[in-house]
Amino acid sequence: MSPHYLVTGGCGFIGSNYIRQQLRTQPDLRITNIDALTYAGNPENLRDVEASAGDRYRFIHADLSNARAVAEAFAGRTYDAVVHFAAESHVDRSIEGPEVFVRANITGTYHLLEAARKHQVKRYLQVSTDEVYGSLGETGLFTETTPIAPSSPYSASKASADLLVLANHHTFGQDVVVTRCSNNYGKYHYPEKLIPLMIIKAMHNEALPVYGDGLNVRDWIHVEDHAAGIQTVLEKGRAGEVYNLGASQEWKNIDIVKLILRILGKPESLISYVKDRPGHDRRYAIDSTKTRTGLGWSAQRQFEEALAETIAWYQQNEAWWRPLMTK
Repeated sequence: MSPHYLVTGGCGFIGSNYIRQQLRTQPDLRITNIDALTYAGNPENLRDVEASAGDRYRFIHADLSNARAVAEAFAGRTYDAVVHFAAESHVDRSIEGPEVFVRANITGTYHLLEAARKHQVKRYLQVSTDEVYGSLGETGLFTETTPIAPSSPYSASKASADLLVLANHHTFGQDVVVTRCSNNYGKYHYPEKLIPLMIIKAMHNEALPVYGDGLNVRDWIHVEDHAAGIQTVLEKGRAGEVYNLGASQEWKNIDIVKLILRILGKPESLISYVKDRPGHDRRYAIDSTKTRTGLGWSAQRQFEEALAETIAWYQQNEAWWRPLMTK
């Protein structure tokens, strides 16, 4: 019997890249994708997959915060794994309206987790974020034992969801794993995020808004490396464990903006410093030693080369991002 995954939020940036990668590398795999298609869920991300994958790919339009919709997604079907990407994920939006993050990221996770337990799904994987750890100083790295200290409504909602997942393992013996990843970049990245937004604005000679002094630091990982890491944890991770996924490629925001301008041949005079957002964490950096040495995964893509490829993709795919900018 061919394996069957339930992937949530598969029309989003990371989820769609994961689905593409796994359908490509696992010829017998079937995937059911459930997505609420909120603002960042874009059916165009998988339009070609829908056309070419046949009965290996199925889409369900549903909101995980609706318990009945989740039950219907499980009714009469057997899943070998649940891979849970679906989440509201933009920090600025969580500051403006936290309630939707509580509903999507906590209530939605609860319904999905309970359905997976009831239907005895072999493994549940929770896709989380390094933002649950809070902010680092100038030195040090986040490990899986770093205390959770979220500092935005978004990261607090993700931390809450992680704790629900891990509690189900300890209380009910449910087979769960959690991945926590650093910042992603690559194709199909929603254009409100730093890298695609700066690419698009620079392409059109518009001002590039940089928060505060631009010295906030993130560890950047290519989305395809992240997708491969998720699959490694799904296949090899120990039940009840957390696994960090990072690329050890730390960049200041301002240096990324300057690199984008340099690749595009644009002047740094386009940079416009703007008021910093509330609670803006200064630095994130991931220690992936546990995943690398224990499971044999490591990120392969180098940032500067892969960023240039990402810029080229946005230059060649205006038909994809233009409607999203208008929206």
